[in-house]
Parts: sequence; structure tokens; C-alpha cells
Amino acid sequence: MVIFNKILPTTILAMAVGLTPKHVFEYALNELTPERFLTLAHETALSLQWKVSFVSGEGILAYTDNGVFSWNAEVKIKIEGAVAKIQSASVGSEIMDLGRNKRNVEGFVSAFESVQKKLSSEEIDVKFELLKPQFSVDDKGVLNLDPVSSKDSIKNFFSVFVPSEEFSITPILLDANILIFVLMAIDGVNIFLPDNQSLLDWGANFKPMTLEGGWWRLLTNCFLHIGIVHLLFNMYALLYVGVLLEPLLGKIRFASVYLLMGIAASVASLWWHDLTISAGASGAIFGLYGVFFALLTTNVIEKGAREALLPSISIFIVYNLVNGLRGGIDNAAHIGGLISGLVFGYALLPSIKKPAEEKFTWVTVGFLTLLTFVSSFVIYHKLPNNMGEYELKMKEFVEREAIAMEVYQLTGDTPKEKLLAEIKDKGISSWKENIKLIDSFKDVDLPLAVRTRNRLLREYCELRIASLELLYRAVAEDTDKYKEQIQQLEWQVESKITEITGKQTEE
Repeated sequence: MVIFNKILPTTILAMAVGLTPKHVFEYALNELTPERFLTLAHETALSLQWKVSFVSGEGILAYTDNGVFSWNAEVKIKIEGAVAKIQSASVGSEIMDLGRNKRNVEGFVSAFESVQKKLSSEEIDVKFELLKPQFSVDDKGVLNLDPVSSKDSIKNFFSVFVPSEEFSITPILLDANILIFVLMAIDGVNIFLPDNQSLLDWGANFKPMTLEGGWWRLLTNCFLHIGIVHLLFNMYALLYVGVLLEPLLGKIRFASVYLLMGIAASVASLWWHDLTISAGASGAIFGLYGVFFALLTTNVIEKGAREALLPSISIFIVYNLVNGLRGGIDNAAHIGGLISGLVFGYALLPSIKKPAEEKFTWVTVGFLTLLTFVSSFVIYHKLPNNMGEYELKMKEFVEREAIAMEVYQLTGDTPKEKLLAEIKDKGISSWKENIKLIDSFKDVDLPLAVRTRNRLLREYCELRIASLELLYRAVAEDTDKYKEQIQQLEWQVESKITEITGKQTEE
């Protein structure tokens, strides 16, 4: 059973929220009968090499065919009394059409009049009889037109943020993402480039912290954004796919897909990255695009709409994956969300084809939820938290360093025996313990940047030990002959600190 075969999401759904650029023109029939106008309109569409998707006694629906990488439109022609309304609407993700829909309608009218001049009344009547068997009943309102005035356009634009009976989950998700961003801004987080600590405080995904009991970050990071530009791009992508996909999936499936794909994307990021702080809705959004792409390869969506939308969705996916290859973008989350979305899209197909069986929908969603949670749980607990353990042990390093540095706070009137004991037991001993700690990570799989830092830290410890050993000898022998050597070692220590902090900044 094929459903939605008469429902074209790109028009009925997108136009319902006033986002798709379009142009509507009323053409007076004059002496033409509705039958003859309809026949001429069909012949005109064929002459323009448009793909006619639907024909009825009231009008026709067609798609332009300008190629995968060119602008295309969906054209509705509906007879209403003594006039025919011709509507051209963009198929794609643009909000402005730069007058292309108007020119498309004008081109159709010009071609219509040319076809009318070429055909006699008798020829038109013959063609109508040949066309008549192709008529379908427009019981789904395929040809419904929704002219939007400037005032209504503004109203409809803001309506995308207000949940309605037919369109509720996408507005809720938009509002939630925007609200959290506003709260972060009120809290003092930079709206253009938040610092790492702010993102972590608000729940960003970071492997050492997420695996150290912060499992909730797998979901919370999906509602955080790294600056206003990041937020705007993601919300535009969410709105575009939400307008098309939510009415097709329904509230339960759509909300479930968004949240589960967000978790799946976060787990993929966790598996791939060791030190990346990840935040943003793009993983979940890629999941939605994966679901939509999967459905566009099936007959659950009408053929004309599939052919018009598939190139646009494919280009979006490919462009963003390629763009994600550059630094600063968590492509692992994108790929994880996309692959999971493809799997979910095909898994949801049977329940989409049986919309009346709610129990089937709940069983499908329940199974996919269980699958996501179980697989995420297994991966979460199987992933080694090398960096988490490393950071934990490095706290010991810092504590011993503080103890070792207390030697330099001893005054000149400290008894010799105590001074020697402090240098040996607190200073030299602490630095040697820190070297042992660093050496314990030799066989642990750590990022190259961390291994490089460990090498520098080891050299730093060795310089500190060398300096304290000379200081010990100077105190024991009560001499200044090691003063210059100690000074040189201290300069090397300062240089090493600069090198270490410089490396950390680059990371």
C-alpha cells in the first residue's frame, strides 16, 4: 500500500508555514472552456519539458526539470470559476527566489499562448479526450493554493515558532535551542565564540568528562551552540527538514528520531574524538536528513516530489560532509547521525505505510529506542577513558609539584639539617614520583599532543631534580660555587615551562 502518493510535502507542508518562495498569477479563461484550458495547460507543460505529476478535472501539478544543480519549481494550475490560478513555488532550501518564480509563471503564460495559436478547437477537444483517462480525484487537496500576502508572510514566519496541531515538534525544538542559547547569553557566555569552560559547564560532550559519569552530556550537547552563527545555520537546517518531515512522520516518530539521532551522533563523536569539545544540534539534524533521504528512495513519497527533492537533500548532505572535513567541525557526529538516520528511515517505513495502526508505531519506536539505548550503553561502557584517567592522575602531578615548590619558600635562617631534609624528601622525591607517574602512561593510547606534552613534562621534572641536587650539594658543602649552574638550570626550567604552556595553547 502506497500512501501520501497524492501528498506533495514540498508544497502542502512547506507553504503551510509560509517559507517557500512562490508567485501566484490569475489567468482569465475568457472564451476558453475549463476543459480546453486544462488541455492547453497540459500541452504547454509538456512543451516546456516539465514533469507532469498529477492531472484532474480541476487542474494539473508539474515540476520543472532544469537539472540537479539548477533551480527548480513546483507548478500548480487550478481552475476556479472563470479564472485559472497558476502558482510556481521553489523546490529547494532557499528563502528568496530572486524573482525566478514570477519569471517561471510568465514563461508558462507565454508558452501557453503560443500553443493555443497552434491548435484548432477540434484538435484541443481530441487531446482532451485522450487526457481524460489520466484524471485522478483530488481527494487529498493536492491542488490547494495558499496565496500569501506580505502581512501573512510575516505572521506565518513567526508561526513556525508556535506549536500547532499539525506542526508542533519542530517549533518546540526550535524554541528549546534558542531559549538555551538566550539563557547562556544571559549567564554571560560569549554569543559569538563561547569559551571551552562555558560550553562544558552547560553540558557539552567531552570524552574525559562524559565517560567519567557525565552520560547526560550525550543529550544536552545537542541543544548547545558554539556562537550565534552556529545556531542560525542549524536552526535553518532544522526548520527546512522539519517542515517537510514532521507531517510525514508524525509527532511521535519525529520527536523520537530527533532525540535518538542526537544521542547516536554524540556516541559516534565520543568514539572518534579524545579531546574534542562537541556541541550543536547538527548531529540530530543530520539524522533527520538521513531519515528523509531514506524515505525519498522509497515510494512513500510521490514520484514527482521525490525527483524534485532528492537532489536538493543530497547536495545538502554532501556539501556539509565535505565542509566538515575542515577543522573545527565534528564530522563524526554528522556521519553518525546520518548513518543512524538512514537505518531508522527504512525501519520506520512499515509504520509510516500503516498510519492508522498506532500500536505498530509505538512498537517500532519502542524497538528503535531500545536499540539506541542498548548500543549506546555498550559503547559508553566499552570505550576506554584514557584521557579521563590521565587527567585524574595529573591532579596528583600538580599536588606533588606544589609540595616540591615549598622548598623555595624556606627562609635563610632554616636549620641546615631541616633544609637538606626538605630538599631531599619534599623536593627531589616529589619530582622523581612525578617522573614515575608520567612514565606510567608510556603504553597508554593517548593523543599525540598529550604524548608530546608528557615528554616535555618529563624533561621539566629532570631539570627541577638537577637544580635541586645542585642546591642540596651547595647547602651541604656551604658553598656558592654551584650558583651559576643553578641559575642556568632555572633559566632552562623557565624555558621549558614556556614550551609546555605554548604547546597547550596550540592544542
